[in-house]
Amino acid sequence: MIELQWVNKVFNQDQPNECRALREVNLRLERGGIIVFKGPSGSGKTTLLTLIGCLARPTSGRITLDGRLLSNLPERFLTQARRHTFGFVFQQFNLIRGLTVLDNVLLPAYPLGRSYRDLHQAAQQVLEKFGLLAKATNKVEWLSGGEAQRVALARALINDPAIVIADEPTANLDSTLSREVLALLGELATQGRTVLISSHDPLVFESARVNRLIELRDGQIVGDSCFSKDA
Repeated sequence: MIELQWVNKVFNQDQPNECRALREVNLRLERGGIIVFKGPSGSGKTTLLTLIGCLARPTSGRITLDGRLLSNLPERFLTQARRHTFGFVFQQFNLIRGLTVLDNVLLPAYPLGRSYRDLHQAAQQVLEKFGLLAKATNKVEWLSGGEAQRVALARALINDPAIVIADEPTANLDSTLSREVLALLGELATQGRTVLISSHDPLVFESARVNRLIELRDGQIVGDSCFSKDA
């Protein structure tokens, strides 16, 4: 379970361009299912996911994961928590041009110290799962948008994370590919993972696959709806 208590995030604090991205957010996220954070650009949904995923720290407030306080951990312990717990799918994919599909998938796993043989086998398995094994030696700049998104998903899973965070995963895809990505994320949820998605795409937040919809505006939670797992 993830819990946020009175979380604030301020950028450029005490400067003329100060921006309050999150304002006294209180939230409990249970394990499992798909949780979507909905809101217009600038609502704070991406900032919230970066805090949950240990990519940034709150300006004030507490964030706990299964009872363990994350928000004041030393950086090296925060990095360990991030690597072992979370997988990330970024809006722009963040694949490294010039490297192959396989090398991009392997990158997040190297710091964990597993043998290359084990890593290579794990990467091949996850690429096969997403129908990408035949593309393993291709440079990522040769991929279509849908293929690049699937590589990003494969990379997010290489460390077998309990929580997958996807920031606007359909923003650069057409409707057909968006539905395909949602189906893949839904499959991850059925495996017992928690899938956290930020989106302003109705195709995402109106999907029957979504178990909980949290709406943000101006850095605050203004709506929170839960849906049946059988929906």
